[in-house]
Amino acid sequence: MTLLSLKEDRPTPKAVYNWRVYACAAAASFASCMIGYDSAFIGTTLALPSFVEEFRFNEYSPASLAVMKQNIVSVYQAGAFFGSLGAFVSSYFWGRRISLLLFTCVFMVGAGMMLGANGDRGLGLILAGRVLAGIGVGGCSNMTPIYISELSPPAVRGRLVGIYELGWQIGGLVGFWINYGVNSTMAPSYSQWLIPFAVQLIPAGLLLVGAMFIPESPRWLFLKGRREKAIEVLCWMRNLGPEHVYIQQEVASIEDELQRHADQVGNGFWKPFRLLKERRVQWKFVISILLFVFQNGSGINAINYYSPTVFRSLGITGTNTGFLTTGIFGVVKTVVTFIWLLVLIDHMGRRTLLLVGGLGGSVCMWFIGAYIKIADTKTTSANISAGASGTPSAGGIAAIVFFYLWTVFYTPSWNGTPWVLCSEIFDQNIRSLGQANAAANNWLWNFLIARFTEQMFNAWGYGVYFFFASLMLISCVFVWFCIPETKGIPLESMDRLFDIKPVRLAHSKCQNWDDVSLDTKETNSTV
Repeated sequence: MTLLSLKEDRPTPKAVYNWRVYACAAAASFASCMIGYDSAFIGTTLALPSFVEEFRFNEYSPASLAVMKQNIVSVYQAGAFFGSLGAFVSSYFWGRRISLLLFTCVFMVGAGMMLGANGDRGLGLILAGRVLAGIGVGGCSNMTPIYISELSPPAVRGRLVGIYELGWQIGGLVGFWINYGVNSTMAPSYSQWLIPFAVQLIPAGLLLVGAMFIPESPRWLFLKGRREKAIEVLCWMRNLGPEHVYIQQEVASIEDELQRHADQVGNGFWKPFRLLKERRVQWKFVISILLFVFQNGSGINAINYYSPTVFRSLGITGTNTGFLTTGIFGVVKTVVTFIWLLVLIDHMGRRTLLLVGGLGGSVCMWFIGAYIKIADTKTTSANISAGASGTPSAGGIAAIVFFYLWTVFYTPSWNGTPWVLCSEIFDQNIRSLGQANAAANNWLWNFLIARFTEQMFNAWGYGVYFFFASLMLISCVFVWFCIPETKGIPLESMDRLFDIKPVRLAHSKCQNWDDVSLDTKETNSTV
């Protein structure tokens, strides 16, 4: 088996791995470009001299300025929390595709409001626009992984959901570099800081156009009783005719699962909530919550939203130097995400990546915190010399190297893998509710990090890095005992996978069971 070979759950015609499934995943993943850009550009925009002058930041006290910045950043996450829950309602009644269109429009309204802000009007339009933009990205962050996982063949499901993460990194890359570009090429002006806000509309517009042409999820169509349309979409997606045995097996598998849950739970918007009484479902919800606790506990969003503060703590000063260092961080994340998408996620699997990333990332954070403690660098703006050259010491350079090494460990593990797992582990009747829970929890913990990071750095200094290092180490224990490997396992077999103990052997045992089951079905079909 080569690195790029696929582990299939059953014999799969080559026609199944066609351009259509990749094109649909890519079109939906413009949502993540939108989310990634919005998550990345705001931190450096708040440090852009023209923005600082426009909104008279120098009139604020240090404490008031920290709170104001945290509010600008965190209202976005608050909106995203409610948007991700709202997407659960819209996706049930109107489907995955219409939900993407709806929340994209909400985002575009919010982005447009931000463009109307200026110093005379104050920050009100930016705050309100950030709330609406957050609602939009929250809904899209819920819908996109579900949509992609429901149209994906099992062997490339991780790769296709990974396109969502890749889009996030591409958007983030642009967001991390945009302010370096405008600060280097434009004189401070109203237009200079307005450009980063305007660029938000580009990925949103591409998503709006793409969502008009992609088909609805075939699994959702089956769930709504639209069988003929579902089979038509499935045949188009797999590039096979309805009489092909692969299509017949997939249709039978989906309908068997839907019938089983209709018998056990019933159909209807409120019926999935009854499943929350089951220990098995409760455990999956706990897992999805903890995945995003540990993802945000890695420190990633402290870096995304407050990169100037983070790099000042390592001895990097000077506006453009900080922007450049942030941009390199974005490049490293994007390159490693390509490797994760093409090679690692469906070869190494989800569990191994989380273990390696948690352990390696923890070591890097311990080193960075120890350097700051020993070198006694300061993290608050008040303690940064205005005349500093921006050149760190040899120890500071080593700390920056470890920071980028942390990025290499974090990106292919805790960055996108939790989204892949949460798109897989819930069965059809609970999948939308489960993904809404996962997305809402991501934005909840994201909000807490965004709201208090500046104060944490001011109060704890190097202790912030020790805090993140400890959480990454604890995440390894959580993964070892609680997360089974899911690569190559059909969505319809996830309940069986989570029933197998010990967790570290669940993947091989579940695959063996599926192989026997498939052989039995093929034997019966020939009798």
